[in-house]
Amino acid sequence: MKKHFGLVGKNIDYSFSRHYFLSKFRKECLSGYSYINFDLPQIDAFEKVLKNTPYLAGLNVTIPYKKDVIPFLDKISLEAKSIDAVNTIVWDVNGKTTGHNTDHVGFHKSLLENLEQNPKNALILGTGGASGAVRYVLNQLNCKYTTVSRSPKNNELHYNELNKKIMGEIDLIVNTTPLGTYPNTEAHPNIPYEHINNQHLIFDLIYNPEETSLMKKAKIKGARVTNGFKMLIYQAEKAWALWNQ
Repeated sequence: MKKHFGLVGKNIDYSFSRHYFLSKFRKECLSGYSYINFDLPQIDAFEKVLKNTPYLAGLNVTIPYKKDVIPFLDKISLEAKSIDAVNTIVWDVNGKTTGHNTDHVGFHKSLLENLEQNPKNALILGTGGASGAVRYVLNQLNCKYTTVSRSPKNNELHYNELNKKIMGEIDLIVNTTPLGTYPNTEAHPNIPYEHINNQHLIFDLIYNPEETSLMKKAKIKGARVTNGFKMLIYQAEKAWALWNQ
């Protein structure tokens, strides 16, 4: 039986997903299964993917298209609607598409593995598709949070507004931006590192490199740090379960 899966994104040669799922297909002896990277310069090209790729059974979606892909889908799940981002697309028996979000599943499980108690106050760096999944989880945990952006809206903060008082009130910082991703590994969010200490957990959603510049700088200040690799595994497994339900 032929089934094609794939990843939709931009500049995704580095991506984990293709290797992960091809390894899964081999281990489970799923002949006829393939996984393709759809590296799209613009989201408009997604329509051609849908029309010209036979045997499509499931797609992952990554930066920068987790929001942009929504109008192309027949429907989206309640969680994806609440998060306003899709990272997994499922085809039903009638060929209709449903957008899901499994990032929140991966983040929730991975975060709890790094906590002794639930966080009380957090900073979320970035406002893209992954940011919505983080907000969704923190709401579930009754954790207050503030979103930080280079172009703040509503109740968001600019990076320049972060100060000793704000940093002293938080216990969790989540980086949802791509800053520091391979190959630009020296980049990092512009936060006041001098105010980071051992009360902080730094959760960087980036997984390549294994230790980002943000993590290195925070670790020097005594913070606990973790990357997004476990989150990636957990969200991928949830996507696989959705494709096979």
